[in-house]
Amino acid sequence: MPPAPSPSTWLITGAGGMVGHDLRATLDARGERVVALRRDELDVTNARCVEQCVTEHTPAVILNCAAYTKVDQAETDESAANAINGSAVELLAHAANEVGALLVHLSTDFVFDGSKRTPYEPADTTRPLSAYGRSKLLGEIAATHAERHLIVRTSWLFGVHGPNFVEAIRNQIRKGTNPLRVVSDQRGRPTYTPHLAQAIVRLVDANARGVVHYADADECSWFDFASAIAEEAGSDVTVKPVTSDEFPRPAVRPAYSVLSTRRYEQLTGATPESWRAGLREYLSLRA
Repeated sequence: MPPAPSPSTWLITGAGGMVGHDLRATLDARGERVVALRRDELDVTNARCVEQCVTEHTPAVILNCAAYTKVDQAETDESAANAINGSAVELLAHAANEVGALLVHLSTDFVFDGSKRTPYEPADTTRPLSAYGRSKLLGEIAATHAERHLIVRTSWLFGVHGPNFVEAIRNQIRKGTNPLRVVSDQRGRPTYTPHLAQAIVRLVDANARGVVHYADADECSWFDFASAIAEEAGSDVTVKPVTSDEFPRPAVRPAYSVLSTRRYEQLTGATPESWRAGLREYLSLRA
């Protein structure tokens, strides 16, 4: 029998990133016991390190925020993406089983091909178009090997503790780029990472299992998002819509990756936060 975990211990991997940082802040505010480890403190691809860490802390919940997120670079470095986003999750699942912990794993809208025109439900067929998407799907499969697991898919993340689209647009405005050319034929749901952190904790509190989607409301295109960023930042820059074909990237993005949050709402009784409100908070913090 595995040792009984401490009910107040939450272990966060990849704690130096946007989501990991905001999860720690959310849990600290609740007075939880948190062990938050950055990449340099826990190599999730090292089986011995993972086993020793989980055995030492015997967490009730493992929040896996460690991830390879360089979408375009993954096209030429798929093995590295697979190691962090896939194989490492297998190690965490095994370690979670050893101590009876719940494994919470973060995934992405990029596991879908974007061929739908209605929001993706958790049970919809996955068909990633990119190396990054394939690596994240491997991680989802690995996470199911934990006897107690929760897979949270999310999309279009932005937060103050990491590089993101909002800051990229602000940097272009600072440089005097005008007009800004932004793709208008990809649709999704931007998500402010403090909102995601609160949603994850809410799902754990609700004893959620399996796959759940969380993203902020409402859906928009990257062009719409960029226009809102310029407006909220008080800039009069012109934002020009362009097609994905006019803005080629190494990795293929799904044209429509809007996530349905219906299951999240049913499980928690909460409705998603507004990304526009998150954007305003972000800008106030990064002013």
